[in-house]
Amino acid sequence: QVQLVESGGGLVQAGGSLRLSCAASGRTFSSYTMGWFRQAPGKEREFVATIAPISRGVARTFYADFVKGRFTISKDNAKNTVYLQMNSLKPEDTAVYYCAAASASYYGAPTVKDVKDFGSWGQGTQVTVSS
Repeated sequence: QVQLVESGGGLVQAGGSLRLSCAASGRTFSSYTMGWFRQAPGKEREFVATIAPISRGVARTFYADFVKGRFTISKDNAKNTVYLQMNSLKPEDTAVYYCAAASASYYGAPTVKDVKDFGSWGQGTQVTVSS
């Protein structure tokens, strides 16, 4: 299992931006499929974005419809870190954000976005967007 630690959450006004970071342990981070999820109070954890390596230095990304055009997921393999840049934030984006590593992580792995497909999770970071 890979160890994950998120950071970068906080309080921001609607329309503002935040960048979340997730530092990972592990020697094969470049082949990991990484995802971001979020969970608001009283709601189930939901998919936000994923980045899956196709080959060394090439990856594909996939986003939930409600963040397309506003959020960007990226991965720095040299730093073992995955990021979530969040722009044009809305009050409904308020949640605890979690990064996760897919259980089946290898170059060319299928894109996954279900909670059950991710076996390693960080502790979460709170994002609060005020109106």
